[in-house]
Amino acid sequence: MSDRTHEAFQVDDELEKEFQKALEHELTDDDIEKAKLLLGFDVASKQRELNSVATPDALRNWALGVGDDNPLYTDEDYGLDTRWGSQIGHGTQIGHLKTPMLGDPIPDEIKQQTKGMFRGVHVFVSGGTWEWYRPLRPGDRIFSFRGEESVDVKQSEFAGRSVIQVSRDIAINQFGEVLGVYRILRVLTERKQSRAKGKYAAIEPAHYTDDDYERIDAIYAQEGPRGADKRYWDDVNVGDELDPMVKGPTTITEMIAFHSGGYGFVPYGLRSSRVGYKNRTRIAPFYVKNAQGVYDVAQRLHWDSDWAKAIGNPMAYDYGVQRQCWFYHHVSDWAGDDAVIVAQEDSIRKFNYMGDTQFLSGKVVAKRDEDGQKVVDLELHMINQRETETAYGTATVALPSRQDGLPLYPKVPVQLERLAAEMFARHTELTARRRRGADRTRS
Repeated sequence: MSDRTHEAFQVDDELEKEFQKALEHELTDDDIEKAKLLLGFDVASKQRELNSVATPDALRNWALGVGDDNPLYTDEDYGLDTRWGSQIGHGTQIGHLKTPMLGDPIPDEIKQQTKGMFRGVHVFVSGGTWEWYRPLRPGDRIFSFRGEESVDVKQSEFAGRSVIQVSRDIAINQFGEVLGVYRILRVLTERKQSRAKGKYAAIEPAHYTDDDYERIDAIYAQEGPRGADKRYWDDVNVGDELDPMVKGPTTITEMIAFHSGGYGFVPYGLRSSRVGYKNRTRIAPFYVKNAQGVYDVAQRLHWDSDWAKAIGNPMAYDYGVQRQCWFYHHVSDWAGDDAVIVAQEDSIRKFNYMGDTQFLSGKVVAKRDEDGQKVVDLELHMINQRETETAYGTATVALPSRQDGLPLYPKVPVQLERLAAEMFARHTELTARRRRGADRTRS
């Protein structure tokens, strides 16, 4: 065993050999400077997610994958009788539907200089912000383009030096209309540093009694979406609390449900058999052998506790994106069918380990009239069974009012709308050029 490995993270000798190979990759000053070269470039996403079109099935399965059974998202017929006239999508889904979009690449010089950057280091989502401008509707084909907004270096308790990257992902539909903006805060760390520090070594797996489950089930039993019962802005007061919500205990089954709903297939990819082999030859450092000597994805630390130990965690843990979705679920249940969730900001502060349960709470912290909209601000919290706050956030919701009627989505900022129009025009131009080339080849 490595003498720098905390005893809580020790595994059998054969697996340790594989761990040591994975721990060789480092955060270098050179990579950090390369990352800064990408700032300011907006690039069309060529990736295809598990779902690229918002079919009724895709909308339903995403919501169910995050534990949200609101019929507005899961029932094709329910939405026909709402203000939307159809089923609509869970707001967080706009960040995870992708059809390949054509566009101009970053300059070759920049591309060559940044090739292989941050290869083999660990990346996890530590929070983000969402801004919504349109609902996601059945039949929407989602394209996206993105750019890096910032690169910072910091020291963390978990892994020593880390890199904090914020990227902006703009989702547009098949008409080039902006649905929303998703800013993602990613933390890049060296696996060996976080493992050696052993910050989370003392955390024990959760264990539940019948009394514990009675507490959890009592919350589940009272949960439910507000639905068609309008929550009027007029009736809301600062200090009002959201009904409690619970998520968990977290299990591997929950990871499977989240992936089945459409999350986590890009940019690395969860692939099988021959397709998995091709992916492994493409991004070899993403594959690390397990105890049986079988190559498997580094992403498996979300369900493989032995591999999670390689980066200094005592057991497997969830995706930060899941908790972003859970915050949205909590707000959506409270707000009702007629509300418009305008924005959400969240910070993922602690890991949510296998077996952990998250208790969600929230309250109204502000109420105002903004540009003719009746708006409230919410403060959101997530605390686990150890009484540790693992995530917190805020949300802004536009509510119906008795005087002004239904709320509207905010207007897309002109600069963003123009950028989206230009990116989509370039996509259609390149698509037409490709189609003409294909026609000439066939003829």
